[in-house]
Amino acid sequence: MLRPMYDWMIALSKRRSAPWVLAAVAFAESSFFPLPPDIMLMPMSLANPRLALRYALICTVASVLGGIVGYAIGHLLFETIGMWILDLYGLSAKIADVKAGYDKYGAFLIIAKGFTPIPFKLVTIVSGALEYNFALFVVLSVLTRGARFFVLAVLFNRFGEPMQRFIEKRLGLVTLVLLGIIVLGFYLTGKLV
Repeated sequence: MLRPMYDWMIALSKRRSAPWVLAAVAFAESSFFPLPPDIMLMPMSLANPRLALRYALICTVASVLGGIVGYAIGHLLFETIGMWILDLYGLSAKIADVKAGYDKYGAFLIIAKGFTPIPFKLVTIVSGALEYNFALFVVLSVLTRGARFFVLAVLFNRFGEPMQRFIEKRLGLVTLVLLGIIVLGFYLTGKLV
């Protein structure tokens, strides 16, 4: 089951429309979509290691733009759409704790959560709801999201072929680890936020 899906992702990543799909996923993940853009960035970078840095730039720009939309949702529509999204993740009861954390460690929280598998939409919506400094939010988002995507891109650019051979040889294990990271991100979101 995994091999056809992997082959499909690699084939999809070679299409001319792939950068647009990557941008859409990165944008949506920062405001409402549950899956991280890494699910597109990784196969695209494996299929075209020399373009990995370009893909990281696309992810960064789209993710920050999506983060601005998430911020706007939190700032303008928190009681309706913002709370609905937080309810989906079971986080609406923790708003007071998050506010206390933002008052003390706002910049650190944005940096830490933007670089980890914790869903970034939670950071963006809460930042808007708590009226965190918008300019600082954008700068921190660029830094943290850029760092996350460019670290992956550099690895794929430099070690793309050996990584592709490793992944193809151990596809089940790699898939399990990636799913574990995503599940861990959602788990940590419930515990740390």
